[in-house]
Amino acid sequence: MTVFVAVAEEESFAAGARRLGMSPPAVTRAVSALEDHLGVKLLNRTTRYVRVTDAGNRYLDDARRIIGEIDEADDAAAGINAAPRGHLAVTAPVMFGKLFVLPGIVDYLKRYPDMEVSAVFLDRVVNLLEEGFDVGIRIAELPDSSMRAIRVGQVRRILCASPDYLERNGTPSNPTELSSHNIIASSGVSFTNEWKFNPELELSTVRVKPKLTVSSNDAAIEAACQGIGITRLLSYQVVPYLTSGQLKIILRDFEPASIPIHVLHREGRYTSAKIRSFVDLIVAKLKEDDALS
Repeated sequence: MTVFVAVAEEESFAAGARRLGMSPPAVTRAVSALEDHLGVKLLNRTTRYVRVTDAGNRYLDDARRIIGEIDEADDAAAGINAAPRGHLAVTAPVMFGKLFVLPGIVDYLKRYPDMEVSAVFLDRVVNLLEEGFDVGIRIAELPDSSMRAIRVGQVRRILCASPDYLERNGTPSNPTELSSHNIIASSGVSFTNEWKFNPELELSTVRVKPKLTVSSNDAAIEAACQGIGITRLLSYQVVPYLTSGQLKIILRDFEPASIPIHVLHREGRYTSAKIRSFVDLIVAKLKEDDALS
């Protein structure tokens, strides 16, 4: 099962072999033996790719669950106070991961030297179970899920600009005045040019026409600091720039409701030592950060 999961997730026998530290022929034999045992084809192979079949996809979900339960049982048998060991996969939004999660991961690795961590920072919704992550940090309202969710803070969607820009162009007093200002749009925050404000307002949605559209939040911050225009970001992303005076928040009274931050992890009969210890550490670290309150 472990070999099959590695090949299926890597979509390659060679990459699966490297991940497991095995030879490609041994990996190929293991998957073939599993298919013979089950009497079904789990993988479609060509010279260019490896893909799971429909039967293989169903088996992959079960295999991941079973392997996870075995790992949990091993950890439980070793004792609740056993030092974490093995590999942990963590995901978070790109900028949030860099600013808030990575320092926690560094502390974790210093504290538990037998651990290895894969940190994948992505600005999209990640399915932890399907994509093989142990822990995820999500900035959003959460749908119902089988995952355990721990709320650790909140952020606001804010508008900001440099004092220089506001001095030259004036400070808008309500969202409707944004049409007469230069707008910097970041696709890292929103893929729409319709900006939503407090739903209690008579005009809670305003369509903006960006003067500049960038693909990353870092670029939007840099452009705003240089006085090009007004941008919309999440509050945690600009804390250092607000503190230094490079940026200034505008239209604070019109902001929509805060967005919660959660730490997510798979809940099982046992919570493995590696997951439990990391979740405890990162939850405490994020709850203590004033930028997320």
